[in-house]
Amino acid sequence: MKKIPKDIIEKMKNYPDFYVKVWKACFKISAGKTLTYLQLAKNIGAPKAARAVGTALSKNPFAPVIPCHRVIRTDGKMGGYSAAGGIKKKLKMLRYEKETGKDASLD
Repeated sequence: MKKIPKDIIEKMKNYPDFYVKVWKACFKISAGKTLTYLQLAKNIGAPKAARAVGTALSKNPFAPVIPCHRVIRTDGKMGGYSAAGGIKKKLKMLRYEKETGKDASLD
């Protein structure tokens, strides 16, 4: 099982606990899979915090290692992607992962 790199864990200490909780849960989403913001909120025990999850992911400075590109809206739309390349990059990474089963952040 892959682990979050130690340097990222150390840097996470500078962020709100809620953000870190979201990012750690997001890290567990397998390549080629997606979760909704609501599902991720439920996974961290905060079922009414889907919007706050989205905010935490929008502040993710560790993308694509913390794969926020794997989180989508409940209606199946992409939602946002604040890393370089925006939604087009998110779609490209998701497509690659679904086709290959490989982690786009490693290739």
